[in-house]
Amino acid sequence: MADTSIEWTDATWNPVAGCTVATAGCTNCYAMRMAARLESMGVAKYVGTTRKSGGRAKWTGKIVLDEKALAIPETWKRPKKVFVNSMSDLFHPDVPTNFIRRVWAAMAATPQHTFQILTKRPERMAAILSGEDFEVLENVWLGTSVEDSRVVNRLDFLREVPAAVRFVSFEPLIGSVEGAELHDIQWAIVGGESGPGARPMDAIWVDEIHAACLRAGTAFFFKQWGGSNKKAAGRTYRDRVWDELPGLTM
Repeated sequence: MADTSIEWTDATWNPVAGCTVATAGCTNCYAMRMAARLESMGVAKYVGTTRKSGGRAKWTGKIVLDEKALAIPETWKRPKKVFVNSMSDLFHPDVPTNFIRRVWAAMAATPQHTFQILTKRPERMAAILSGEDFEVLENVWLGTSVEDSRVVNRLDFLREVPAAVRFVSFEPLIGSVEGAELHDIQWAIVGGESGPGARPMDAIWVDEIHAACLRAGTAFFFKQWGGSNKKAAGRTYRDRVWDELPGLTM
């Protein structure tokens, strides 16, 4: 577990390491850079998960299951919001269903925490979690990432997922998602890309999502404008900070 500066959560928990580039939103993934850095620092579970290509770290597709990490949530004394697998994707095709069951059991055993799971593969998430041996956990929020209109169909798969809370991360938002339907999705996070080679986010795209949230009654969380200096760009939208959470709009 690690404390984090991610605005919408308190900590990260990574029982899985490594991933594969899926779509355009993965191009500048911060986790690839971080995994390469952790490997250079001697952190064993990140060894071989990235390679250098064009002077940049890229996923190799190697997936590492961290058995010891499964016990970590039981060591936390105070309730936390926890981003699960910030350095991977729990529903990557190479993560066995049996291991996902074990992650599920760890979350079920610690109901004081709220676990937030994001995937770029909501079709697999829906297929697995619809099985009889997976119960809906009230402390688990399930979401998908949507970076532009080319992958907006992920929202349809997300609606098929049995969940206490469904959410979408429009980050990095690299294109319009005009017309995105957010019914039965309780929370939307919006953020521009940051770091080296960050692609710009148009304010009109944010307006489109905010309007969709109002139509659907979806909580709206504006994370950042992003860019090469995200702190300078800030996270104010329409002259205010938007930190809405499911069931708590402002």
